[in-house]
Amino acid sequence: MTKNDLNPLGSEPILPLLARFAIPSIISMLVSALYNMVDQFFIGRSVGMLGNAATNVAFPLTITCTALSLLCGIGASSNFGIRLGEGKKEEAAHFAGKAITMMILLGIALFLLARLTLTKMLMFFGATNEILEYARIYTGITSLGFPFLILTTGASSLIRADGSPRFSMFCTLVGAILNTILDPILIFGFDMGMAGAAWATVIGQVVSACLVLGYLKRFHTVTLHKEHFLPSFTYFRRIASLGMTPFCNQMAMMVVQIVLNNTLTYYGASSSYGSEIPLACAGIISKVNMLYFALIIGISQGIQPIISFNYGAKNYLRVRNTYLLAVKLGTCISVVAFFCFQLFPRQIIGFFGSGSEEYFHFAEQYFRIYLFCTFLNQVQPLTGNFFTSIGKPIKGIFLSLTRQILFLLPLLVILPLFFGIDGVMFAAPVADLTAGALAGILAGRELKQLSAMEKQKASLA
Repeated sequence: MTKNDLNPLGSEPILPLLARFAIPSIISMLVSALYNMVDQFFIGRSVGMLGNAATNVAFPLTITCTALSLLCGIGASSNFGIRLGEGKKEEAAHFAGKAITMMILLGIALFLLARLTLTKMLMFFGATNEILEYARIYTGITSLGFPFLILTTGASSLIRADGSPRFSMFCTLVGAILNTILDPILIFGFDMGMAGAAWATVIGQVVSACLVLGYLKRFHTVTLHKEHFLPSFTYFRRIASLGMTPFCNQMAMMVVQIVLNNTLTYYGASSSYGSEIPLACAGIISKVNMLYFALIIGISQGIQPIISFNYGAKNYLRVRNTYLLAVKLGTCISVVAFFCFQLFPRQIIGFFGSGSEEYFHFAEQYFRIYLFCTFLNQVQPLTGNFFTSIGKPIKGIFLSLTRQILFLLPLLVILPLFFGIDGVMFAAPVADLTAGALAGILAGRELKQLSAMEKQKASLA
């Protein structure tokens, strides 16, 4: 009996195995997205449009937390899975322990940076004078939770790679439920407004992080000791090399979000909408789009331990079939999301509070145009993480930069020069179409190589 037969990642049927890993991952990502959605919902009904705009200004810092989480979590779990597939348990343990240390250190560093440069940072993110104070209150408090958020999100990938996807989901779910319960109590019951939403978020994140820390004592596949947590630049570098793809993807999203906020503010001021309406609408729509991407990223994270293990074990056909199954599932989800965004934009935006007719008119246009190519948006993130999972981070990093940096960012700058604020909306579908096509081409080439490697292995058997 081989080590592949002993590990379900190398022997169980792919569909139920993917469901076992992807569903908890999807739920965890949805719950993470709901942290922001719940705050947006209650803030919209207490503070109003300016409060929603303030959370949009603060959103780049949330994206940065996610980026650092994925840098450590995906990077460590990819290395962890490959080493387990190769039978190197001690090295796998070092990757797990060092990643936890890396998450905590990066979380503290981001907290200090945010607190020391808060006002300048928020102005850089696109805050107007009307929004700034709301954003200062919200971000000043939520920055306390950065280390806990990074630890929970990042360690969830390791917990899934260790074979406990349900517990990974549970950690995030508990914090989100607590946040949902505390939001109305603190916002309305204690009349704390923006501060109440922020404190509810932080408390939920702390509880989730405590559950994660408790799991470290009972890893299934390896046993973690103190020496595994000692900082090591060598391990940090190797973790970062495989985590760079999702990290770059998220940081690219942050850069685009900052440019988007400032572009909407600038061109909105010269339109009939004003500065605040586009900023508030874009914030809500970004959060709604996060729900869709939570499904896609959840599938992407679900396939990671399966692909990494089987690539390390040289089971290339299984790697290929896992990726193709993920793309099929992602396509089904993307098509459903596309129709929702096209058919029900007013109903979706209305869920987050009332506004003027100009507010709803802009929101409907933004939904239908900016998110027009949603049906293609699964290809690029799934393919980027596929390359990371097989230990080819350069291709993954390149794909992570295509949609946001190479295509969308220049279009956000150029198109509004000719079409005003409408140019912002048309930039996204053009970028989505181009990035999806490029990802499909690169994936096709890699799948052919995997098929050739599998045939070569069979001929030598």
